[in-house]
Amino acid sequence: MSAPGGARPAGPEDRLLIACALRIEQAALRSGARGAARAHGTHTLLRTGMGPRAAERAVGHALERPGAGRAAVLATGFCAGLVPGMHPGDLVVARETRDPRGTVPCTGTELLAEALARALPGRTVHTGVLTGSDHVVRGQERAELRATGAVAVDMESAATLWTAVRGGGRPVAAVRVIVDAPDHELVRIGTVRGGISAFRVLRAVLPAFHEWHRSSLLPRR
Repeated sequence: MSAPGGARPAGPEDRLLIACALRIEQAALRSGARGAARAHGTHTLLRTGMGPRAAERAVGHALERPGAGRAAVLATGFCAGLVPGMHPGDLVVARETRDPRGTVPCTGTELLAEALARALPGRTVHTGVLTGSDHVVRGQERAELRATGAVAVDMESAATLWTAVRGGGRPVAAVRVIVDAPDHELVRIGTVRGGISAFRVLRAVLPAFHEWHRSSLLPRR
């Protein structure tokens, strides 16, 4: 029997691995997952710990496990926006991730952005370069990263995707929710409200993630 929509039947290796760094990100995704797996599909949620080294180590181990040979990998969580006018709760869908080791192109960026816009009507979805850092970025460094063409920065996405593609081709993506931005830095009053907004957005992303994953199983032309 053929799979719906022309997709090949999903095998045990065609899983979706969703990687986040922080306990609060994991909590948001878990709360949003209640009923989502039954309604939309299955996934494995991996909390890597903070920073690029922790992400590389955790994702590498996860992809070495039996049944992870063709797993799609999606990095998610919170990030810092780099573009003036961004707000806490905005979404960033990476066209590519970038760190000192190089660039990793993402799969199905436009489809994922459209799926997120449907899942979160009224939320702004940005697409562009998501750059990696090994520390929290503030002040002038934020402007310097923006000058390289990046729209947002986080500590784990680039390392996660670099590790995912190192062992061979697989669908990869990165979606981040802005928790601070040039006009809304974490050190300012309003941080708590911005954090709550970002948490609520992260709770609602899973249906879009599963839609993206299903599309990755379609035959490529």
